[in-house]
Amino acid sequence: MAVDYAVIVVYLAGMLAMGWWGMRRARNKSEFLVAGRRLGPWMYSGTMAAIVLGGASTIGGVGLGYQYGLSGAWMVFTIGLGLLALSVFFSARIARLKVYTVSEMLDLRYGGRAGIISGLVMWAYTLMLAVTSTIAYATIFDVLFDLNRTMSIILGGSIVVAYSTLGGMWSITLTDMVQFVVKTIGVLLLLLPIAVVKAGGFGEMRDSLPTSYFDPLGIGGEAIFTYVLIYTFGMLIGQDIWQRVFTARSDTTAKWGGTVAGTYCLAYALAGAVIGTAAKVLFPGLGSSDDAFATIVKEELPVGVRGLVLAAALAAVMSTSSGALIASATVANNDIWARIRGVAGAGGRAEGSDHDEVRGNRIFILIMGVAVIVIAIQLDSVLEGLTVAYDLLVGGLLVPILGGLLWKRGTVYGALAAVGTGGVTVIFLMWKYGILANEPVYYGLLASLAAYVVVSLATRPTDEAVLANWRERLAGRGAAEESAEPAQATV
Repeated sequence: MAVDYAVIVVYLAGMLAMGWWGMRRARNKSEFLVAGRRLGPWMYSGTMAAIVLGGASTIGGVGLGYQYGLSGAWMVFTIGLGLLALSVFFSARIARLKVYTVSEMLDLRYGGRAGIISGLVMWAYTLMLAVTSTIAYATIFDVLFDLNRTMSIILGGSIVVAYSTLGGMWSITLTDMVQFVVKTIGVLLLLLPIAVVKAGGFGEMRDSLPTSYFDPLGIGGEAIFTYVLIYTFGMLIGQDIWQRVFTARSDTTAKWGGTVAGTYCLAYALAGAVIGTAAKVLFPGLGSSDDAFATIVKEELPVGVRGLVLAAALAAVMSTSSGALIASATVANNDIWARIRGVAGAGGRAEGSDHDEVRGNRIFILIMGVAVIVIAIQLDSVLEGLTVAYDLLVGGLLVPILGGLLWKRGTVYGALAAVGTGGVTVIFLMWKYGILANEPVYYGLLASLAAYVVVSLATRPTDEAVLANWRERLAGRGAAEESAEPAQATV
């Protein structure tokens, strides 16, 4: 295991070094929060794929493959479909808005009164997403160093908080690009073929397992529908995803770079399901399907390779955790705290010097990071936390966001009604049916849609001046961007 330990230690040290290097580039708000809006297609594609493919996609995807076979790919597959839909239909318009948060977009579209409520819902989502990613460190560091759960969370969480606080989005972008490469090598190029060979090939796998393991719809239609509703739609509106769209140097980069990342997600989904299916052949009696990834890595991979694959799993967790952390801090500072203090300018931007802007956002990342670690230590269930996050996001914000992009007649009162009605419905039905039930998101989304349409039609249309400004911003005009030193676009 000494070689495996060395691989992991070098990897973690590299993450911290990139955080320090990124600190030198993050000199103003734009650089710190959205990497100066100048990522080229290759770096944009890699970092976008890294953030959406986290621990749930890697460890959870393999676990679903262990439990259901090839149809276990559906969860991650729907994430890829959501990213493809975002990239093809919406990302160009989102990138041209030149905002920092989803709530700023809502303020632009509806006239400046929807931001703080939507910001609270988005903050709750990003915070819980960061928490669930941080919990996943416990599994990985237990396999690596036999650390207890609390120490594992503190170790993994502290590293992510450190490099995120130092350099903001630049540090996260650099580390995510490395994490993308490590995941590609570790999961797709090493673990996938080794697992299939160890299981005797696809022929042996078919002979050893029930036919349902090779049925594309074996996981069930209701599960697939729920995945589409939560993850596909969730990809369209999450602050963590939009903040990456904002880093693209052009709307073309956002569209085509995101399309490449979405296609990569589809391949990653199938790989995880196949690895899980192979694990079922090799270790049919595991107590929990979530143990499949760690077990096949620990028992079947040679020294050195095992360290690299565990680094890949760590990379998956860190990429999602860091993206959710900076998203949570951005929303807390720019959409909530700045408005409470009464210093928000047009579009929700706080005024101040570049140094003060960066310092303020850095402080919020540190505060949110500490809160995430504390909550993660207290919370046991990753699945429950993730379900709460996505149910609130989809039930509360999907309708007003997509409605604002697609329906001219939508009003600020309709948006506020949709957020409030959908969010309250989700929370009430979680209390009634349980956190993991499907009803909260189903009925929450329907209630949000009904409230949005009825209230919008019952209130005065959005002021034409607001809509005219909105159209200008969608066309890429009229956005005042922070000053930044000239730099070549990053590829």
